[in-house]
Amino acid sequence: MSEENQFIDRKSLRKVTGQTADWKELAKDCVCFANARGGSILIGIEDGASGPPAGQIIPWDLPGKIHKRIGELTVNVTVAAEIKIAPNKAEHIELRVLKSHSAASTTDGHYYMRISDNCKPLVGDDIQRLLNERSAQPWETLTAIKITHDRIDQAKLAAFVAGIRRSSRIKESVKEKTDKELLDHYHMVEGPVLTNLGVLLLCGSTERAKLATAPVVQFIKYDEQDEKVNKIVWDDYSLSPVELITAVWQSIPDFRETYEVSLGLFRQQLAAFDEKVVRELLVNAMVHRPYTQRGDIFLNLYPDRLEVVNPGPLPIGVTPQNILHASQRRNDGLARVFHDLQLMEREGSGFDLMYDRLLSAGRPVPTIIEAYDSVRVTISRRIVKPGIIRLLNEIDQRFQLKQRERITLGLLAQTEGLTARDLTRKLELMSPDNLEPWLGRLVDLDIVKSTGRTNAKRYFVPPDLLAEAGVSLKTTLQRIEPHRLAELVLEDIRRYPDTRIGEIHKRVGKEISRSMLKRTLAALVQSGRIRLEGIRGGVKYRLPG
Repeated sequence: MSEENQFIDRKSLRKVTGQTADWKELAKDCVCFANARGGSILIGIEDGASGPPAGQIIPWDLPGKIHKRIGELTVNVTVAAEIKIAPNKAEHIELRVLKSHSAASTTDGHYYMRISDNCKPLVGDDIQRLLNERSAQPWETLTAIKITHDRIDQAKLAAFVAGIRRSSRIKESVKEKTDKELLDHYHMVEGPVLTNLGVLLLCGSTERAKLATAPVVQFIKYDEQDEKVNKIVWDDYSLSPVELITAVWQSIPDFRETYEVSLGLFRQQLAAFDEKVVRELLVNAMVHRPYTQRGDIFLNLYPDRLEVVNPGPLPIGVTPQNILHASQRRNDGLARVFHDLQLMEREGSGFDLMYDRLLSAGRPVPTIIEAYDSVRVTISRRIVKPGIIRLLNEIDQRFQLKQRERITLGLLAQTEGLTARDLTRKLELMSPDNLEPWLGRLVDLDIVKSTGRTNAKRYFVPPDLLAEAGVSLKTTLQRIEPHRLAELVLEDIRRYPDTRIGEIHKRVGKEISRSMLKRTLAALVQSGRIRLEGIRGGVKYRLPG
């Protein structure tokens, strides 16, 4: 059985039978899936179980009852319930929820969306964004401007068809279709006219300009004083989004600049900007922008960074805090074309790739800032710690690290170490319990070590590994051993009796976590080496006697 994720949830059979039935909760979960990408709710499988319990039999009329109740409790939700038999011969229900092309809600007016493996309520502006993005018919399939087949640019059509037929992601049955059948397959035509998607990808400048929201790209270069020194604009609508990506990359020589860095005894030429990262940023700008909203795509190049500014906010359900894991496509048809032409990674993995490439090159991860009408993604040009490149290359060659392991190792190598809570936040995970697949084999292979426990547990790359790779980090007390911290605290209290924890924290070092300091003080009190007086905020510490 698959684990719970964005597309799969599990529910106990008690949720739909007997006195414990909670139909409103199930209706809420169905709305969540309908407003996201659709999915399946496996009813009759307990959380944490790999399948239904042996001997479980589903009443024959229960799927029909579920279908009826969900229809009564939701709006714009389509479901199909079916009894499934597991390998152990036990039964469960698979409740399939289709993606809704209109905003789905419960009948009492509440909106929800499935984000990762959680159901989140939508409130305020999020509801309006959902309503705007879920019109009765997607923008891509509209045919309002009535452009017929004879307006197709044959060179663009030939390039599209050739790209599809040589793609390794396409089934042979699709490759064998005629050109006309391929256009139908990708929803680029409807009868004698082209859809908006067809006009966007296959027509010339005159027709594309009629869409009003076809992408325009502006590249602006700034000097050290933030003065504009160069500007290139693609605003004549002659290029499709597919063609724009290559044109932008090839037209800006700054992207292909290199510089030399010292890696131990060797010197290496490194690109100022990773081509895969820049292309992925451009793909995101083309595929995930709202085509119902006007606005240019800006590439602002500064001496130390590149900013890509895209019109419109992030897709509903995606935030700067969960962008590494959330997967919500705004333009399904365009995303499908880009994926099948091998211009973008599989769904939901674009930012994984960027994190991996940037961290492996000793650069910080991208920063994302969302405004009410735009999204700004910034990547650094400069390498923070060149030695990290050597470190990751050597370890990767030796152990063939997985992408998640490389990302985690890159994050830890750039710091003195991170607590489980801090690492969870940087990886945009729900809780420290989700760290295991990201740490992978790093701890077992002694590539990463840890100290402490629970949320204050600290992960770090051993100093000897960093030193061998030529990575020099500032010496701090973050990894101080517990017995050494205890002696440091005792000496502080000896010098400053009747002192509060905040005062101790300032003197021994802010880099030591407060939770670690609290545990040390509690252990010293319990052993009788210090004593406390007062309660709550008035607690003070002193030596006994």
